[in-house]
Amino acid sequence: MNTSKHLRSWVASANGHADFPLQNLPMGIFSVGQSGKRCGVAIGDMIFDLRAALDASVFNGVARLAAETACRDQLNDFFALGASARQALRAELLHLLDEKSPQRDRLKLMGSTLLRPISDCQMHLPARVGDYTDFYVGIHHATNVGLLFRPENPLLPNYKYVPIAYHGRASTLCVSGTPVKRPMGQTLAPGADAPTLGPSKRLDYELEVGVWIGPGNEAGVPIEIARASQHIAGFSLLNDWSARDLQAWEYQPLGPFLSKSFATSLSPWVVTAEALAPFRASQPKRPEGDPAPLAYLLDDEDQNNGALDIELEVLIQTEHMKTKSLAPHRLALSNTLHMYWTVAQMVAHHSVNGCQLQAGDVFGTGTLSGPHPGQLGSLLEMTHGGKHSIELPGGETRTFLLAGDEVILKARCRREGQVSIGFGECRGVIVG
Repeated sequence: MNTSKHLRSWVASANGHADFPLQNLPMGIFSVGQSGKRCGVAIGDMIFDLRAALDASVFNGVARLAAETACRDQLNDFFALGASARQALRAELLHLLDEKSPQRDRLKLMGSTLLRPISDCQMHLPARVGDYTDFYVGIHHATNVGLLFRPENPLLPNYKYVPIAYHGRASTLCVSGTPVKRPMGQTLAPGADAPTLGPSKRLDYELEVGVWIGPGNEAGVPIEIARASQHIAGFSLLNDWSARDLQAWEYQPLGPFLSKSFATSLSPWVVTAEALAPFRASQPKRPEGDPAPLAYLLDDEDQNNGALDIELEVLIQTEHMKTKSLAPHRLALSNTLHMYWTVAQMVAHHSVNGCQLQAGDVFGTGTLSGPHPGQLGSLLEMTHGGKHSIELPGGETRTFLLAGDEVILKARCRREGQVSIGFGECRGVIVG
């Protein structure tokens, strides 16, 4: 499929767009005014309305079936169709939106029926999420957090054998832009004998990537590592909001609970596996002395081509900064190449016990910090557990998030000879 840097679109804003050039074509669910939810494709500053395109009979064959399946109020059924349907629809969209498309003039005449400004639309979660699992594959984050609590033994023995994860709360996944209410919970103050109930005072973000599951598996039938990539539909940005004081009190012996279940933000656009194909990379080699993955987690193709090279950025804009018209301030710049496990390994491990994955399930990668200052994906790491404050523009400081703070996640894929693509934004402002 030709998605070279030479392709241009007749949708003018797509050419040179920071996130959504013709080479991307991410999918999402949107509505306008009181209209119902529908599927669209981001192209430049516009949304290409799949239902309007279907009504105009511009799709044929497998691409038409894929578009019809996508044109519902969720993408679960489309995800379930698998890679061949996604590829057929993508090929047709590339053809239709190319500046040399034979249907260009006809499509232009459809005007706002077909193309709607993203700014005029309300975005929704792309799918109905039945299950959400948050992994812990960012080894630098795991090491940094471990050093705070176990300086002599930051990584537990299982980390380099098991893609660690916990089951999150799907009901509180929310789309970018949804306000995040400060959670209540139990905390144990230093020196206290008993906990008290109150609002979290150590509210944090986590810089993650969300993985959308495509076709699922039958209960009891594991997904082999060699075909795990066939079960991945696409990717979004994910912010796993975390109440660190609640977490410190509750996490033993069973792990996160109320400290994580109050909100998890997702960007609204699903960047498909096909759009990310030019940005595949080999999985970074493990340090000398680290164990090789067990056989069910080891596949040569996955090791050679199963990682992703995605630049990840986190910014903050406080209420004070907004009143002073100060731009958002970058807190970290990291990359998905800091993942110790590939996404395929996450899928294979999750299902090895017979667990049934379903179309529309979401995986979080866990916080993807890098090894150096300026690459840390959470305030917990940046402030060494709240011991050191961060200087912000306008004279403010932070150890953890305050009311009115807005956290913004961004992502970018770059490679020589390829057009850069992005993920849009994942935003959330703290209320209370």
